[in-house]
Amino acid sequence: MPIFNREVTPAQLNAFSHHTLVSHLGIEVVEVRDGCIRAKMPVDARTHQPLGLLHGGASVALAETLGSVAASCCLDLSVCYAVGLEINANHIKSVRSGFVYGETTPVHIGKRTHVWEIRITNEQHELVCISRLTMAIIDKR
Repeated sequence: MPIFNREVTPAQLNAFSHHTLVSHLGIEVVEVRDGCIRAKMPVDARTHQPLGLLHGGASVALAETLGSVAASCCLDLSVCYAVGLEINANHIKSVRSGFVYGETTPVHIGKRTHVWEIRITNEQHELVCISRLTMAIIDKR
């Protein structure tokens, strides 16, 4: 049974994020399939910390972006919306350049909360960061 309640394309999701932190960091959705969204983010001056490594906060921004978008794809946005409630991240491996790739999958899809796991890897498919995002589902008034 599909968990996304509508068909979305990477182009639609990328257009939705135009002129936001997502576009400023260079995050680009590259794949959407039911229950999974995949994106890439450059590791460059926009996402570096002072020592020239990928900033942990940039990884968290990628993780929250993916989980938030995925949660929204599960909802009827005319009735409710998703907001981040809690996020954690374990930074496993450093990256200096190239791209990192994030992929989100559901852990729990409930009526009032969603929990998403986001795995971020480097170009060699090595784990860079693993994150878990809890989303609150809020009724529109």
